[in-house]
Order: sequence, then C-alpha cells, then structure tokens
Amino acid sequence: MKAIVIHAAKDLRIEDRDVPEPREGQVQITMAAGGICGSDLHYYNHGGFGAVRLKEPMILGHEVAGHITKLGDGVTGLHEGQLVAVSPSRPCGTCVHCREAKYNQCLNMRFYGSAMPFPHIQGAFRQVMVADASQCAPADGLTPGEAAMAEPLAVCLHATKGAGDLLGKRVLVTGCGPIGLLCILAARRSGAAEIVATDLSDYTLRLAAQNGADVTVNVGEAPEQLATYEKDKGYFDVMFECTGVAQALAGGVQALRPGGIIMQLGLGGDMTLPVQAMTAKELQLRGSFRFHEEFFTGVELMQKGLINTKPLITQTVGLDEAEVGFKVSSDRSKSMKVQIAF
Repeated sequence: MKAIVIHAAKDLRIEDRDVPEPREGQVQITMAAGGICGSDLHYYNHGGFGAVRLKEPMILGHEVAGHITKLGDGVTGLHEGQLVAVSPSRPCGTCVHCREAKYNQCLNMRFYGSAMPFPHIQGAFRQVMVADASQCAPADGLTPGEAAMAEPLAVCLHATKGAGDLLGKRVLVTGCGPIGLLCILAARRSGAAEIVATDLSDYTLRLAAQNGADVTVNVGEAPEQLATYEKDKGYFDVMFECTGVAQALAGGVQALRPGGIIMQLGLGGDMTLPVQAMTAKELQLRGSFRFHEEFFTGVELMQKGLINTKPLITQTVGLDEAEVGFKVSSDRSKSMKVQIAF
C-alpha cells in the first residue's frame, strides 16, 4: 500500500508500506478521504512547530474516514463495507488524567501523525490502516469527505463546550480557517445570537459569511471596524481565538465586555498577553486542546443535518497529487479544507 510520509520540510514522499492485519478488537480500514490539517502543513512547510520537530520520517494525517474491510475477533456493532470516521484520539486510559476522564490530556496519548513523542506516532494518510473498533464512528449517510471532517469539528465542539452557555450570546471569532468556520457553525448551533468573524483574507471571510457569520471584518484592511465594538468597555461575551497570533488576541480583548470569556484554540506559539486589560475587565482565558467524546457527537450532528461541513471542503486531490494538495492548502486565498481521495 502507499502512504504519505514527511521526511523534512518540503520533503514529502509517497512510499510503500506493508498492509496491516487487524488484531482482537480492531478493524482494517481502506482509507477513502483525509483532510490536510494545519499541523500537517507545519510539518510540510517548516518541519514542525514550536519545539516540536521531525526527528524521523513520519506518516502524516489524522482527519480520515474509510470503509471497513476486515473485522478482528470480538468486534461487534460494525460491519464490513461500512463507512466510518476514525478518531485519532487514542488515550492510554490508565494515567492520572485519563482516570479523571480528561482524556485529551492523556500523558501517553497516541495521536495520529504527531512528532511530539519519539518515536513519532505514525499518521493515517495511508491506503489501508488498522484502528481500534472504539475509534470508529459509523458514518452511514455521509460522504467520505464529510466523515473526515469529524476531527476538526470535534476540536470546535470541545471549545464550544468549554465556553459554556452560548444561548443569546454575542460571539467574536478571530481567524477564519477551517477551525474558525467550524467554531462559527458550532456556536450558531449552540444558540449564539450574533457572530462576528475577523481575518486578513477576503476569501476566507466570504466563506465565513456563507456559513453563518453575521458580520465579517478584514482587520488588515479595515481594523477600525473591529474598534467600533470597543465602546463602553466592549461588546462580545465570548471570543474563539483561532489564530494563535498575539495581535488577534489583543484586538479581541479590547472588544470583549467585562466578564467575557476567551476560548484559546490557536497554537501559534507563546504570546505576549495584554494582562492589564484582561485583569481590569475581569476576562477569563480558557484553553481548549483537542477533544475526545466530541468526535462521536460531531458525526451524529452531521448525520442529522444539524451541522453541514460540506461547503468547507474546497478542493480534493488524488493520493499521487498529495504534494499539490499541500501547496494549495497552504494558500488561504484559494482554499479552505483540502482533502486527499485515497
């Protein structure tokens, strides 16, 4: 079988790997679709992010869906030929955080396509893979592309849960990449009354408007539009910060009303925070990292037609064109979510 392997920045290769067989409690999956994530792009463009660097070749990918081809012993509730979304979240279940049901904070997490530990955790961009049955969410009624959107959607559902009650709230979303747009969809589904989205790209802002943002602001061209929300100590109740850029966070702090909540999703590196303003306005800064049970919730929401992720899939390329897909995905003026068809 073929797999997409990163060796170093800009060194992406299609390589042969052995076809794995399922053991007890596992299933073999023929991959159908995989989405290129921001972390995949960091490995491709920079060889890593922050202190996380590639130290050995690694199969990329963690936003995937495919069809079951074999069942291991003891597997029930799934069947051959079934489309499943595959959760990349594989906590150990025994560490101190897992015992507190904080599975996304697992000390021994085996998250697909991650260079955080060494040896690296190999990813899911391969034609055939084996996964635990417990990772598989039946995706009947969805397309493979939609099913592969379950992972980034789960990230945003986890953040939405962390923000608390959004019914009737005014929400600011900074950064309109896939995570920003999925936060818009999740916040609207949770009852947000008004959503304002900011970015530097007219292309992504146009997609934000098409997917539920009431107002969009290009803060590169018209920063004064965001400044109008600073009157009377701020306007927004909640901010979903999806860029990891200090300037975006600082601008949002000024537009948040006293007691507002900052949900920090963006992982751009350490930032200098406007602590004095945050303290004076009694703002709450809450981190949001990955997900666990929200993965299955996201699949159900898509199956019921309550969240539609299909408009976010802007390009699909074949396996042999994977590097073209990575280059297109790096251009936020032309793409939102690029997927690979296996």
